[in-house]
Amino acid sequence: MYTVVLTGGIGSGKSAASDYFRTLGVAVTDADVISRELVRPGSPALARIVATLGRDLLQPDGSLARARLRTRIFQDATARTQLESILHPAIRHAMLQQRAEATGPYIVLVIPLWPTTQAGYPADRVLLIDAPVATQIARIQQRDQISATAAAQIVASQSNRTDYLATADDIIQNTDTLAVLHQTIDQYHTRYLHYSTPSSINT
Repeated sequence: MYTVVLTGGIGSGKSAASDYFRTLGVAVTDADVISRELVRPGSPALARIVATLGRDLLQPDGSLARARLRTRIFQDATARTQLESILHPAIRHAMLQQRAEATGPYIVLVIPLWPTTQAGYPADRVLLIDAPVATQIARIQQRDQISATAAAQIVASQSNRTDYLATADDIIQNTDTLAVLHQTIDQYHTRYLHYSTPSSINT
């Protein structure tokens, strides 16, 4: 199946973009959604995370203390690498399985950390939802009700904007309204439908 990878840094607008692709009838599989499913209470992945990073990451009800884990990995690069070694192979396996089962002309794989996790994934096109760092920080502040310093640390913990831009085939500068984002996605959707037609030539 023709495969479009949708990526972008935190606060860039990936969720708004992927939600709109779904309304267009496009199959979408999201690494973040799969990640949350993998760490549900009692899951093997959650058990490995707790064994590797500490029982303080477990809530009294047996669920993952997400805020605590987020703080840990943003402050500790080793912890982040350990977490990725646990989750990324399982996420990749689940995404590829969903891709194999999907129907439709093409599928969108939402992979936030594409610059560093692209190995093993098929990608006919990479669509980047891009926004200036200052815009990302402002959106994270508003969404999570945190300080600008904390939001900046979250942005800095990911791949830098230059790496995202270097790996993209298509780029949407998401600095306008939601309606403008949707209009731009409509244009790419038309293009991807053409690309996914067997007789077309992807140029």
